Amino acid sequence: MGLLYSYKHETVVDADVESTFAWFEHEGSFRRLMPPWEVAEEVRADESLEVGSQRVFRFPMGPIKMTWVAEHTGYDPPRFFSDKMVKGPFWSWSHDHHLVEESGVTKVIDEVTYQVPFGPVGNLADRILGGLLVRRRISRMFTARELRLQRDMAQHSRFSDSPRRRILIAGSSGTIGTQLVAFLDTGGHDVWRLVRRAPKNGQNELFWDPDSGSLDPGILEGFDSIIHLGGEGIGDKRWSVGRKRAIRNSRVNSTKLLSDAISKMSNKPEVFILASAIGWYGDRGEEELNENSSQGSGFLPDVCSEWESAASMVEESGVRTVYLRSGIVLTAIGGALAKMLLPFQLGAGGPMGGGKQWMSWISLDDEIYAIHHLLMSQGSSGAYNLTAPEPARQKGFAKVLGRVLRRPAFAPIPRFAIKTIFGEMGVSLTLESQRVMPNRLVNEGYEFIHTDLEHALRDTLGIWKN
Repeated sequence: MGLLYSYKHETVVDADVESTFAWFEHEGSFRRLMPPWEVAEEVRADESLEVGSQRVFRFPMGPIKMTWVAEHTGYDPPRFFSDKMVKGPFWSWSHDHHLVEESGVTKVIDEVTYQVPFGPVGNLADRILGGLLVRRRISRMFTARELRLQRDMAQHSRFSDSPRRRILIAGSSGTIGTQLVAFLDTGGHDVWRLVRRAPKNGQNELFWDPDSGSLDPGILEGFDSIIHLGGEGIGDKRWSVGRKRAIRNSRVNSTKLLSDAISKMSNKPEVFILASAIGWYGDRGEEELNENSSQGSGFLPDVCSEWESAASMVEESGVRTVYLRSGIVLTAIGGALAKMLLPFQLGAGGPMGGGKQWMSWISLDDEIYAIHHLLMSQGSSGAYNLTAPEPARQKGFAKVLGRVLRRPAFAPIPRFAIKTIFGEMGVSLTLESQRVMPNRLVNEGYEFIHTDLEHALRDTLGIWKN
């Protein structure tokens, strides 16, 4: 029999207990509460927290995937719910959630009792390491949960007086789409996914196949908001002729298909939001760029221009249309940052190609919250730069990342090596300079969670200062 450990964490939320409990009751809360640095696959989340309901996810543990099944064992809304692990890595795990309201503010008290993995062997390892191996990981997890809960509730409260929306999202399976769906769900919106496979029974899913031009316009009826985030990854492979064609076609053709259907609807949505990218501006050196800056030249600017132009018929039909020119979205589980982590963790990180080029970044939560702001603000339309107000030079980015990871960051990667290994893709994504400012977001009153790069990286990676 292993030793029984306990852990307690308190989170103060600026909201009443009913609203806070309702946030937890939404299916999307499960995804939002997962640590942002964990590569976790959500398998199932039942629609309530009632006794017997389950939430299931998989996550890597070394070379294998571990399944965690949490079953709810207590339910007393809006004050209490509990769950236990019925399958997973721990010898045992039980988790009580107590919600206490005082003067309109809610304290969420998490109480966990657990036995470490591998029984006596795990206990021995835990003792040798001073009991910190598991406890430190749990503490990081609950700190991340606290930040997400507080921030999500604050963002939803800004539009608490606005009607809830019925939203259809294409590209919902990507990193941004997954988090956006979850966040909007916790805000009480009716969120549906546009998927390229057979819809799952009982799920809010509708079918389309942009590769074959298949989309039943009738399925778009009744949605007041449509968001399109889809497109082939631009940093996954070298840019062969075929790869460049796939990058372009996946964006332009799918957007044309949606746009054509929306423009012909008798009852059109109030807003259409389309993903784009700061690649629109091209390589601009030291020039400070905003939404009024001219288009750049090259492959990515051309793709972004065609991409945005493909939605012009929606805009011309009278639908409020928003173009999201996103920068480098900071996430530990995908994109540019994820690719940088391993060499930096091994002490082999450093500036690329001299490091003078500008990197315009944005935290994943700010990306989600900015989209939410533009969705809910009926006066918002046109192109918006989704970038933090303080872009960083690549050399400075490397230095900060090294400091956060407590690793050296002085091993330079010369331009010729990047070009040789990664070709045009590597040059475009790592060596070109884009100093992009979010002028329109700031002018419309959006308040960034992360303006400081180090703060953003620490939250993203779960490495906070003691």
